[in-house]
Amino acid sequence: MKEMMWVFALIILSACETWSLETVVRNSTFNVGSEVNLTCSKKLWNETFYVIWKIDTNKKCRISHSNSGRNEDSCNGGMSLQNTSSSQSYLHIPNFSNDDVGVYNCETAYPGGADEHIINVAITVPPNISAWFEWKGNKMVAVCKAENGQPAANISWSHTGNSLLETSSGSDGLITVESTLELHEKNLSCIITHPYWKSGKTLILETTKGQPGLPFNLLYILIAVIIIAVLAGFLFFAQKKLTMPKSCRQANTSPSKLSQAEDVEEVEPYASYVQRVNSIYNS
Repeated sequence: MKEMMWVFALIILSACETWSLETVVRNSTFNVGSEVNLTCSKKLWNETFYVIWKIDTNKKCRISHSNSGRNEDSCNGGMSLQNTSSSQSYLHIPNFSNDDVGVYNCETAYPGGADEHIINVAITVPPNISAWFEWKGNKMVAVCKAENGQPAANISWSHTGNSLLETSSGSDGLITVESTLELHEKNLSCIITHPYWKSGKTLILETTKGQPGLPFNLLYILIAVIIIAVLAGFLFFAQKKLTMPKSCRQANTSPSKLSQAEDVEEVEPYASYVQRVNSIYNS
Protein backbone atom coordinates (compact mmCIF):
# COMPACT_ATOMS: atom_id res chain seq x y z
CA MET A 1 0.00 0.00 0.00
CA LYS A 2 2.79 2.40 0.95
CA GLU A 3 4.70 1.73 -2.30
CA MET A 4 1.60 2.31 -4.44
CA MET A 5 0.95 5.61 -2.69
CA TRP A 6 4.49 6.77 -3.24
CA VAL A 7 4.36 5.80 -6.94
CA PHE A 8 1.11 7.69 -7.29
CA ALA A 9 2.60 10.72 -5.56
CA LEU A 10 5.76 10.66 -7.67
CA ILE A 11 3.75 10.53 -10.89
CA ILE A 12 1.84 13.62 -9.83
CA LEU A 13 4.98 15.38 -8.63
CA SER A 14 6.83 14.63 -11.86
CA ALA A 15 3.99 16.19 -13.81
CA CYS A 16 4.48 19.46 -11.95
CA GLU A 17 7.01 22.03 -13.07
CA THR A 18 8.35 22.56 -9.52
CA TRP A 19 8.20 20.28 -6.53
CA SER A 20 10.01 19.89 -3.20
CA LEU A 21 10.86 17.11 -0.77
CA GLU A 22 11.39 18.29 2.80
CA THR A 23 12.73 16.19 5.67
CA VAL A 24 12.48 17.55 9.19
CA VAL A 25 13.92 15.99 12.36
CA ARG A 26 12.87 17.41 15.71
CA ASN A 27 12.66 16.50 19.38
CA SER A 28 9.57 16.97 21.53
CA THR A 29 8.99 16.40 25.25
CA PHE A 30 5.61 16.18 26.98
CA ASN A 31 4.45 15.88 30.57
CA VAL A 32 3.01 12.58 31.72
CA GLY A 33 -0.79 12.53 31.57
CA SER A 34 -1.04 15.44 29.13
CA GLU A 35 -2.88 15.53 25.80
CA VAL A 36 -0.44 15.54 22.91
CA ASN A 37 -0.99 16.74 19.35
CA LEU A 38 1.74 15.99 16.80
CA THR A 39 1.65 17.89 13.52
CA CYS A 40 3.27 16.63 10.37
CA SER A 41 2.63 19.28 7.74
CA LYS A 42 1.15 22.74 7.45
CA LYS A 43 -0.88 21.61 4.47
CA LEU A 44 -4.63 21.37 4.93
CA TRP A 45 -6.47 18.07 4.97
CA ASN A 46 -8.06 18.53 1.57
CA GLU A 47 -4.73 19.56 0.04
CA THR A 48 -2.92 16.30 0.80
CA PHE A 49 -2.98 13.04 -1.10
CA TYR A 50 -2.24 11.00 2.02
CA VAL A 51 -0.79 11.14 5.53
CA ILE A 52 1.04 8.14 7.01
CA TRP A 53 2.16 7.94 10.66
CA LYS A 54 4.61 5.17 11.52
CA ILE A 55 4.95 4.85 15.29
CA ASP A 56 7.92 3.06 16.85
CA THR A 57 7.52 2.95 20.65
CA ASN A 58 7.45 -0.20 22.80
CA LYS A 59 5.20 -1.44 20.01
CA LYS A 60 5.07 -0.65 16.30
CA CYS A 61 1.92 0.44 14.49
CA ARG A 62 0.63 2.63 11.64
CA ILE A 63 -2.13 5.18 11.20
CA SER A 64 -2.82 6.58 7.72
CA HIS A 65 -5.40 8.47 5.72
CA SER A 66 -5.71 9.05 1.98
CA ASN A 67 -8.11 11.17 -0.02
CA SER A 68 -9.09 8.01 -1.87
CA GLY A 69 -10.64 6.63 1.33
CA ARG A 70 -8.04 3.94 1.95
CA ASN A 71 -7.40 4.38 5.67
CA GLU A 72 -5.40 2.24 8.10
CA ASP A 73 -5.17 2.07 11.91
CA SER A 74 -3.24 -0.71 13.64
CA CYS A 75 -2.58 1.26 16.83
CA ASN A 76 -4.38 0.68 20.10
CA GLY A 77 -4.54 2.99 23.10
CA GLY A 78 -6.62 5.88 21.80
CA MET A 79 -4.32 7.44 19.17
CA SER A 80 -6.21 8.95 16.25
CA LEU A 81 -5.87 11.28 13.29
CA GLN A 82 -7.84 14.48 13.72
CA ASN A 83 -8.24 17.89 12.12
CA THR A 84 -8.07 21.36 13.58
CA SER A 85 -10.82 23.91 12.98
CA SER A 86 -8.78 25.06 9.97
CA SER A 87 -8.61 21.46 8.61
CA GLN A 88 -4.95 20.89 9.48
CA SER A 89 -4.16 17.25 10.22
CA TYR A 90 -2.52 16.10 13.45
CA LEU A 91 -1.99 12.93 15.48
CA HIS A 92 -3.81 13.04 18.81
CA ILE A 93 -2.57 11.13 21.92
CA PRO A 94 -5.17 11.54 24.71
CA ASN A 95 -3.20 10.49 27.81
CA PHE A 96 0.53 10.60 27.26
CA SER A 97 2.42 7.90 29.18
CA ASN A 98 5.77 6.16 29.21
CA ASP A 99 4.41 3.67 26.67
CA ASP A 100 4.12 6.51 24.12
CA VAL A 101 7.80 7.42 24.22
CA GLY A 102 9.61 6.71 20.96
CA VAL A 103 10.02 7.78 17.34
CA TYR A 104 7.11 9.08 15.26
CA ASN A 105 7.64 9.19 11.50
CA CYS A 106 5.13 11.08 9.37
CA GLU A 107 4.97 11.14 5.59
CA THR A 108 2.72 13.53 3.67
CA ALA A 109 2.29 14.05 -0.06
CA TYR A 110 0.55 17.03 -1.62
CA PRO A 111 0.55 18.85 -4.99
CA GLY A 112 4.01 20.29 -5.49
CA GLY A 113 5.93 18.30 -2.91
CA ALA A 114 6.15 15.90 0.00
CA ASP A 115 7.17 16.12 3.66
CA GLU A 116 8.78 13.67 6.02
CA HIS A 117 8.87 14.52 9.71
CA ILE A 118 10.83 12.42 12.19
CA ILE A 119 9.86 13.31 15.76
CA ASN A 120 11.76 11.92 18.73
CA VAL A 121 9.22 12.04 21.55
CA ALA A 122 10.29 11.98 25.22
CA ILE A 123 8.38 12.25 28.48
CA THR A 124 8.74 14.30 31.66
CA VAL A 125 7.74 12.51 34.89
CA PRO A 126 8.04 14.23 38.29
CA PRO A 127 9.99 12.16 40.84
CA ASN A 128 8.83 11.16 44.31
CA ILE A 129 11.05 13.06 46.73
CA SER A 130 12.06 12.33 50.34
CA ALA A 131 14.82 13.16 52.81
CA TRP A 132 15.92 11.66 56.14
CA PHE A 133 18.83 10.99 58.50
CA GLU A 134 20.41 7.58 58.94
CA TRP A 135 23.51 5.95 60.42
CA LYS A 136 26.22 4.50 58.20
CA GLY A 137 28.81 2.83 60.35
CA ASN A 138 29.59 5.25 63.15
CA LYS A 139 28.58 8.35 61.20
CA MET A 140 25.22 10.00 60.81
CA VAL A 141 24.48 11.10 57.23
CA ALA A 142 21.73 13.04 55.50
CA VAL A 143 20.00 11.36 52.56
CA CYS A 144 17.99 13.13 49.84
CA LYS A 145 16.20 11.02 47.23
CA ALA A 146 14.32 11.74 43.99
CA GLU A 147 12.72 8.47 42.89
CA ASN A 148 11.22 7.31 39.58
CA GLY A 149 11.51 10.51 37.56
CA GLN A 150 12.25 11.29 33.94
CA PRO A 151 14.68 12.80 33.15
CA ALA A 152 16.99 12.48 36.14
CA ALA A 153 16.48 15.09 38.86
CA ASN A 154 19.28 17.32 40.14
CA ILE A 155 20.04 17.37 43.90
CA SER A 156 22.05 20.00 45.75
CA TRP A 157 22.63 20.80 49.44
CA SER A 158 22.38 24.01 51.41
CA HIS A 159 25.79 23.25 53.00
CA THR A 160 28.93 21.97 51.35
CA GLY A 161 30.47 18.70 52.44
CA ASN A 162 31.45 15.22 51.40
CA SER A 163 28.50 13.98 49.35
CA LEU A 164 27.93 10.84 47.33
CA LEU A 165 25.57 10.73 44.33
CA GLU A 166 24.03 7.49 43.07
CA THR A 167 21.83 7.12 39.99
CA SER A 168 19.88 4.03 38.94
CA SER A 169 17.38 3.27 36.18
CA GLY A 170 14.40 0.93 36.37
CA SER A 171 13.12 -1.41 33.71
CA ASP A 172 10.48 1.20 32.81
CA GLY A 173 13.14 3.80 32.01
CA LEU A 174 12.43 5.93 35.09
CA ILE A 175 15.47 7.21 36.98
CA THR A 176 16.19 7.36 40.72
CA VAL A 177 18.79 9.78 42.09
CA GLU A 178 20.07 9.60 45.70
CA SER A 179 22.51 11.98 47.33
CA THR A 180 24.18 11.25 50.70
CA LEU A 181 25.95 13.94 52.75
CA GLU A 182 28.06 13.44 55.87
CA LEU A 183 26.42 15.36 58.71
CA HIS A 184 28.34 18.38 60.00
CA GLU A 185 25.51 20.86 60.46
CA LYS A 186 22.49 20.78 62.77
CA ASN A 187 20.16 22.19 60.11
CA LEU A 188 20.31 21.02 56.52
CA SER A 189 18.14 21.28 53.45
CA CYS A 190 18.37 19.68 50.03
CA ILE A 191 17.13 21.32 46.84
CA ILE A 192 15.69 19.15 44.06
CA THR A 193 15.15 20.57 40.57
CA HIS A 194 13.36 18.87 37.70
CA PRO A 195 12.04 20.00 34.29
CA TYR A 196 8.48 19.06 35.33
CA TRP A 197 8.44 21.77 38.03
CA LYS A 198 8.62 25.50 37.42
CA SER A 199 10.81 25.93 40.51
CA GLY A 200 12.89 23.65 42.71
CA LYS A 201 11.60 21.73 45.71
CA THR A 202 13.32 22.25 49.08
CA LEU A 203 13.26 19.59 51.81
CA ILE A 204 14.42 20.65 55.28
CA LEU A 205 16.14 18.14 57.57
CA GLU A 206 16.47 19.06 61.25
CA THR A 207 18.43 17.19 63.89
CA THR A 208 17.57 17.23 67.59
CA LYS A 209 19.60 19.44 69.93
CA GLY A 210 22.80 17.95 71.30
CA GLN A 211 24.42 14.82 70.04
CA PRO A 212 22.59 12.69 67.49
CA GLY A 213 20.73 9.74 68.96
CA LEU A 214 21.79 6.15 68.79
CA PRO A 215 21.12 4.15 65.64
CA PHE A 216 17.80 2.34 65.75
CA ASN A 217 19.36 -1.12 65.59
CA LEU A 218 21.71 -0.38 68.53
CA LEU A 219 18.84 1.10 70.54
CA TYR A 220 16.75 -2.04 70.02
CA ILE A 221 19.68 -4.21 71.16
CA LEU A 222 20.12 -2.20 74.37
CA ILE A 223 16.42 -2.41 75.18
CA ALA A 224 16.45 -6.18 74.62
CA VAL A 225 19.50 -6.60 76.88
CA ILE A 226 17.83 -4.63 79.70
CA ILE A 227 14.63 -6.67 79.45
CA ILE A 228 16.56 -9.96 79.50
CA ALA A 229 18.60 -8.83 82.53
CA VAL A 230 15.45 -7.91 84.49
CA LEU A 231 13.77 -11.23 83.68
CA ALA A 232 16.92 -13.19 84.59
CA GLY A 233 17.13 -11.43 87.96
CA PHE A 234 13.50 -12.11 88.73
CA LEU A 235 13.85 -15.81 87.87
CA PHE A 236 17.04 -16.09 89.95
CA PHE A 237 15.44 -14.76 93.14
CA ALA A 238 12.27 -16.79 92.61
CA GLN A 239 14.26 -20.00 92.22
CA LYS A 240 16.41 -19.20 95.25
CA LYS A 241 13.33 -18.76 97.41
CA LEU A 242 11.86 -22.07 96.28
CA THR A 243 15.08 -24.02 96.99
CA MET A 244 15.70 -22.46 100.49
CA PRO A 245 16.30 -25.15 103.32
CA LYS A 246 13.41 -26.04 105.58
CA SER A 247 15.21 -24.81 108.70
CA CYS A 248 15.65 -21.43 107.04
CA ARG A 249 11.99 -21.25 106.11
CA GLN A 250 11.03 -22.16 109.75
CA ALA A 251 13.30 -19.42 110.97
CA ASN A 252 11.02 -17.03 109.22
CA THR A 253 8.25 -17.79 111.77
CA SER A 254 6.71 -14.60 113.10
CA PRO A 255 7.75 -13.28 116.56
CA SER A 256 4.17 -13.54 117.88
CA LYS A 257 4.16 -17.31 117.32
CA LEU A 258 7.53 -17.69 119.05
CA SER A 259 6.34 -15.79 122.16
CA GLN A 260 3.20 -17.91 122.38
CA ALA A 261 5.29 -21.10 122.30
CA GLU A 262 7.58 -19.85 125.07
CA ASP A 263 4.59 -19.01 127.29
CA VAL A 264 3.26 -22.54 126.91
CA GLU A 265 6.58 -24.09 127.91
CA GLU A 266 6.81 -21.91 131.05
CA VAL A 267 3.25 -22.69 132.23
CA GLU A 268 3.32 -26.45 131.74
CA PRO A 269 5.78 -27.30 134.65
CA TYR A 270 3.69 -25.36 137.22
CA ALA A 271 0.45 -26.97 136.09
CA SER A 272 1.87 -30.47 136.42
CA TYR A 273 3.15 -29.68 139.96
CA VAL A 274 -0.27 -28.50 141.14
CA GLN A 275 -1.84 -31.61 139.68
CA ARG A 276 0.55 -33.91 141.69
CA VAL A 277 -0.07 -32.05 144.97
CA ASN A 278 -3.82 -32.35 144.57
CA SER A 279 -3.51 -36.07 144.02
CA ILE A 280 -1.59 -36.50 147.34
CA TYR A 281 -4.18 -34.72 149.42
CA ASN A 282 -7.00 -36.60 147.78
CA SER A 283 -5.43 -39.92 148.70
